Amino acid sequence: MNNVERTQTQLVLRRFFRHRAAVTSLILLVLVTLFAFAGPLLWRYSYTDITDDLSLPPSPGHPFGTDLIGHDTFAQVMRGTQQSIKIALAIALIGTVFGTLWGAIAGLYRGKLDFLMMRLVDIVLTLPLIAVAAAVAAQGVGQSQWWAIAVVLGALTWPYVSRVVRSVVLSLREQEFIEAARALGAGNVRIILRHLLPNALGAIIVSATLAIATGILGEAALSFLGVGVQAPDTSLGLLVSINKDAVNTRPWLFYFPGLFIIAIALTINFIGDGLRDAFDPKQTRVRR
Repeated sequence: MNNVERTQTQLVLRRFFRHRAAVTSLILLVLVTLFAFAGPLLWRYSYTDITDDLSLPPSPGHPFGTDLIGHDTFAQVMRGTQQSIKIALAIALIGTVFGTLWGAIAGLYRGKLDFLMMRLVDIVLTLPLIAVAAAVAAQGVGQSQWWAIAVVLGALTWPYVSRVVRSVVLSLREQEFIEAARALGAGNVRIILRHLLPNALGAIIVSATLAIATGILGEAALSFLGVGVQAPDTSLGLLVSINKDAVNTRPWLFYFPGLFIIAIALTINFIGDGLRDAFDPKQTRVRR
């Protein structure tokens, strides 16, 4: 990393850490992630354990209470959060990688190729995300793994990333450093990988962050509809779904996983907002 890149990185970090809501959200997201992945290693109950405490409200022994069978809700929320985060990260990875390459190629080549590629993007964007994902996921109900859900949702979210990347590439392709690279004999693949994508990194990171939030909500919706994560495994959406009828009699079973879905989605959106401001060279105002 040269001095210019180091200075730019420091400037981005400085802008991000001035965004109080984003920093607070980052801390909360780290705590939630530790809760999900480190918590099961320390907690005395597994999400599959059945205790003698049936329908117990929150107590010191069971902070989130227990369900009708005796499952510890604290352990189930930890497992559900872990699976939901894994699915959301996989969705963001699939959508961002494919969408970035698609948008970069369309933006660089332009012409008929750009027209055909972006019309396909427009077609995919007209599809109702949850309805299509539910229809596809329903074909594998009872045998689908968490990664299969991620693939289905990732295959439907990449157009959002591709449009953002294409718009950035269209503004970069006419810059002097791209012309200089061509004059030195750089091919299109090298230009995309070595020049365009690094300069579009800010937009890509922000898009990936927002894709994680979309993944959290998308997984929750599919599991709530019964075509997402299947028992005996669990996720936050599945916990909300199976306990929706207990909202009046045993509200802790419904509200705790629901609050975690809201908390994760909100913190990621605030982080994305902070990253967008941090990568924006025109941003000078301190965000709160």
